[in-house]
Amino acid sequence: MPIEAALIKPVVDALLALFRQGSDIQLKRNAEAALREAIRELLMANPDENRAEARIAIARAAGILSEDIVLAEDMLKKHRATKSRTAGKSATGRKRKPAAAAADVPAKPAPARKRAVAKAPAKATGATTKGDAAAKPAARSSSRDKPATPETPPAPGKPARPTPKG
Repeated sequence: MPIEAALIKPVVDALLALFRQGSDIQLKRNAEAALREAIRELLMANPDENRAEARIAIARAAGILSEDIVLAEDMLKKHRATKSRTAGKSATGRKRKPAAAAADVPAKPAPARKRAVAKAPAKATGATTKGDAAAKPAARSSSRDKPATPETPPAPGKPARPTPKG
């Protein structure tokens, strides 16, 4: 029996070493993928710095030491420096108004609409004038003014549109 136990231990140790090595390779692959995602995130127009920083930390914890990790950290540092320099500026480069000052200014009231002036009635000579309402048919202003049901019956073989309930 002691001979069999002595033979089993090295086999188990070898299997555990292979398993550990496989999990280390898997860990490094996942960390490299996270690092690629961090670089991709930092290349976006509005990157999420916290997400990129977390992915860089994953790669560091996995023991990856390559130029990619240095590149990602450098990109993150430069993005944060640019963000702090341009804080409070709009896209045109002009300084934005502080939010507190904008809230203190009362909103302007809407300008009053001009009221239509009633015209004098046209002469009863039978001729229409340029401004006479009877000369032009009324135009529809929007889709709300359209009737709910179609004016013409539907084509044969097509069902009629149901009327909206309201």
